[in-house]
Amino acid sequence: MYLSTTQTRAMGDVMRLLVEANDADALRNDLALPMLDLMRADTYVSFAWDGAAQRFGRVQALNMSIDNLRSWDEYYRFIDPLTFPMMARKHPTLATQILCQQDLSRTEFFNDFLARDRMHWGVNVYVFADGDCTGDMRIWRHRERGNFDANDIEVLRMVEPVFAAALGRLRWQAQGASTAVIREGVSELLQRKSSLSQREAEAASLVLSGCPDKLIAKRMEVGLPTVRFHLGNAFRKLHVDNRTQLAARVQALAGDAQGLHA
Repeated sequence: MYLSTTQTRAMGDVMRLLVEANDADALRNDLALPMLDLMRADTYVSFAWDGAAQRFGRVQALNMSIDNLRSWDEYYRFIDPLTFPMMARKHPTLATQILCQQDLSRTEFFNDFLARDRMHWGVNVYVFADGDCTGDMRIWRHRERGNFDANDIEVLRMVEPVFAAALGRLRWQAQGASTAVIREGVSELLQRKSSLSQREAEAASLVLSGCPDKLIAKRMEVGLPTVRFHLGNAFRKLHVDNRTQLAARVQALAGDAQGLHA
């Protein structure tokens, strides 16, 4: 995978936002510009899925007209051939993996909706917690930029698990669970479902909460070398190579964490 200087800077901004986030809607809004830089794209749209109402809402967008966003909710979502098939795949997906560009360009959705804002090539990612979609990113390029490629998908796959972990954490907090209770539940679950010790599980759960090493050290009341020792053991025992992969692995194991304190 190759990242240009601009993309490397954007990736750092994205990860910082994900780690420091304390509001899901603000996070999805703040990610717009660095995600466009990271993906070398032109239009960013992010919705939150309302499972009870079975529809998307709380939209955040950059470089897309308000009128066009409104028209999607009022009409085009009913004839949209991309969104729900892409959502069902549960991993970063190109629009052309659902419909070839030639077929898409013949649809009303393309000609009367996407083309209004010069959205030609698209890639979407939807993230989930406890089986529910907690948010998405829909990223589009103008025609002249060319389609997204395998390198772009790899970049998005790096962001996806941390995005999922951040929205999952914020969702739990919004539902009234304290950070301490969440961390305790995740830590207990990790000890039950893996070979992590109590301190290794505690450090791993703090990674899921978005804490950098210095904050983990402060919360665990240990030094940085001790934190890195525990995280190194967690990497090895959970068969991951870095914090991003660890967050994704912990997120997967923590799907039942809320049930511990229901």
